[in-house]
Amino acid sequence: MIDRVRIPGLVALGIVLALAYGIWYAYSVFMVVLLQEFGWSRSVLAGAFSVFTLVHGIANPLVGLLCDRLRPGHIMAVGGVALGLALWADSYISTPLELYLLFGVITALAVATCGWVPAVIEVQRRFHDRLGLALGIVSAGVGIGMILVVPLSQWLIDTLGWRTAFRVLGVTCAAIIVPGALYLARSDPARPAAASPSAAAARPGARSVTLSEAARAAPFWLIMAAYFFGSLSSQTLHVHQVAFLVDHGLAAMVAATVVGVVGAASVVGKIGGGWLSDRIDREFVYVGGIVIMVAGIGALMLVGAMPNAWGAYGYAVLLGLGYSVTAALTPALSADRFSGQHFGSIVGAGMFCSALGSAIGPWLAGWQFDVTGSYAVPFSVAAVCAGISGVAVWVAWRLRVAG
Repeated sequence: MIDRVRIPGLVALGIVLALAYGIWYAYSVFMVVLLQEFGWSRSVLAGAFSVFTLVHGIANPLVGLLCDRLRPGHIMAVGGVALGLALWADSYISTPLELYLLFGVITALAVATCGWVPAVIEVQRRFHDRLGLALGIVSAGVGIGMILVVPLSQWLIDTLGWRTAFRVLGVTCAAIIVPGALYLARSDPARPAAASPSAAAARPGARSVTLSEAARAAPFWLIMAAYFFGSLSSQTLHVHQVAFLVDHGLAAMVAATVVGVVGAASVVGKIGGGWLSDRIDREFVYVGGIVIMVAGIGALMLVGAMPNAWGAYGYAVLLGLGYSVTAALTPALSADRFSGQHFGSIVGAGMFCSALGSAIGPWLAGWQFDVTGSYAVPFSVAAVCAGISGVAVWVAWRLRVAG
């Protein structure tokens, strides 16, 4: 188990991620109101999110490199200030160009700076002995953000308008993220070089290598494929689920609540999946999450055929459980194989692949909807990509066992 002394650090990281990625997932409700107010196409609106995830991904290797040299807490504090200012600037959006620049670029850079990569590196330094469980607990903060920030955003939009909603969220993020990040910086453990021997011993096959050395091995590319195809699948659903449900007659607040249910289920999936992955091969847990996520896609398509709130909530539980297991375990799969002093650069590369998938999936789904007027093809593509991700991890497991 994780000792009590280290629990405050997990809590602080979880709160930071809850706010940073609550903003990420809140875009699905802002997308609906922007569609209603400006009449922009879904491909344009989904494209802004694709730019967001792509910029976020490009920034991740750089953030990882900085975290190999500086305290992640200090980097996250800077990100908290930047996120507050970026969200305030988002309230002035009036053209697609401004949406792409302010939200797609500036907000994405801010989220990357206070987001997943510095959090994973901080966890890998502090909790190499219970890495799966610790990552599950911290990443559960993302689910908490979905539970709280997404419905809060919808309430702010309905009550105060979307421009004021952005401003309130900006002030809130800066006021909470910065103190939490500075607390982490003050309690930062030993430098990664000191922690790496134990971390490298956490799983058979883990070793300290540079990014270029890791890239010469097949397991690296298989894990990168898992990052890419898994995110392409899950982010397609996250971005388009609210619009899909509203299209099929559900109220906007009900659809926003569905996002919250996804978040609640993801808390269970991340913590439970992380705990289980410390006891059996993580790859088995990952593939199980993929199976559940594909079942969730099937459930969502059934909701489209027979719209009802309870069916939507059932879909949300399946998606939350399935995607959360995979999202929490991909960094752990990387650490099992490539721990050590250069882990920040390696996990940053993985997060770039994740962001590339996150960028392509929602935009492609929006374009396919504009062409066909249906989500049948986009959601089918999401299911296939989830399957590819699972196969990649399974092959990586076979190579690890054989080696």
